[in-house]
Amino acid sequence: MKKVKKGTYGYIKYQKKKTFLITFILFLIPLVIYATGYIQTKTRLNLLTVVAILGCLPACKSLVGLIMIMMQKPVPQPVYEELKAANKDLTAGYELVFTAYEHTTPVNALIICGDQLVCYTPDQKTDAAYLEKHISKIMTINGFASVQVKVMKDIKKYVQRVSEIYNRQEHYREGIEFTPDEQYPDLSREELIFHTLLAISL
Repeated sequence: MKKVKKGTYGYIKYQKKKTFLITFILFLIPLVIYATGYIQTKTRLNLLTVVAILGCLPACKSLVGLIMIMMQKPVPQPVYEELKAANKDLTAGYELVFTAYEHTTPVNALIICGDQLVCYTPDQKTDAAYLEKHISKIMTINGFASVQVKVMKDIKKYVQRVSEIYNRQEHYREGIEFTPDEQYPDLSREELIFHTLLAISL
């Protein structure tokens, strides 16, 4: 199974397969341990039963992650192609699922250019204002307080806005000072912002 990085197209399908496999193995291990102890002692009352029960804890944690990722829908290929064509060579991400205390929101695509961060979500029930506030708070905490966040639920409006930013990208990047992060010296400012966004996504 070829690895797909978070923030790139195909990540949700990859993560579903990966999480399912890991969860299956994590449940299989305590089951084998329990069966081994029962076969050897002919009773459930043995030390291996205790080990098997404790071994279910990481399996249950993985199961929660599996349920969360199974609820997410991958971006259809035609939609991805449309979004990719619109984003061009701007710093962009795909198939992200932002997590917050009250909501989990799928974001099919986003772009970063200077202090502009534009997201597209197909979920019409999304509270765009809440997500914008949540992301803005994360940006501020990580030293990017000037980033302006916009969440759109209409793909045509998203494509139009991205086109406007792309055509004036020098304007949006003008006058922005940036000191490379010591921990990630090779990342540009926009890449560092994207890296921060990945940290709050499933």
